[in-house]
Amino acid sequence: MRKDVTEVDISFKIGSVKFNYRVCAIIIDSGRILAMHHNTQKPYYSLPGGRVMMGETAEQAVAREIQEELGISMKILRPLWFDQAFFTKDADELKYHELCIYFLMDISDTNLQKKGEVFTQTEGQLTHTFEWIAFDRLKDECFYPAFLKEKIYNLPREFTIRTELA
Repeated sequence: MRKDVTEVDISFKIGSVKFNYRVCAIIIDSGRILAMHHNTQKPYYSLPGGRVMMGETAEQAVAREIQEELGISMKILRPLWFDQAFFTKDADELKYHELCIYFLMDISDTNLQKKGEVFTQTEGQLTHTFEWIAFDRLKDECFYPAFLKEKIYNLPREFTIRTELA
């Protein structure tokens, strides 16, 4: 059965290269950032978010991803970065060309602070582990995107384009 055009991620693979169009939420509270913990062969942290679907705006995508992953609605304060990243992923050895828009989110109308330092949330059959990580702890963790380990201290006031070459 063919998926509706709005249910298809903007992601495709050509040979050993994969393209992704993604969004990520930057959720901050008292010098901490909310991160997802991935307990894989090489454990790491990343930001909540995911791929944009065909026919969906980046703003709609980040709202949908937050709803799916955290089970809450959250307002966007402003977009921070449009990041063009080129890297090879250890897990699948594919070369990635990834475009990601990072949004600063407003947590004032949520209950996130009450969920604790570490909490889990179910998304369908998946269980995500979230953790509030102090900014100064990021440098010691395997955390993606790596550029945020430094940039978290000085968020841009204007929407900024950046390029990562690995």
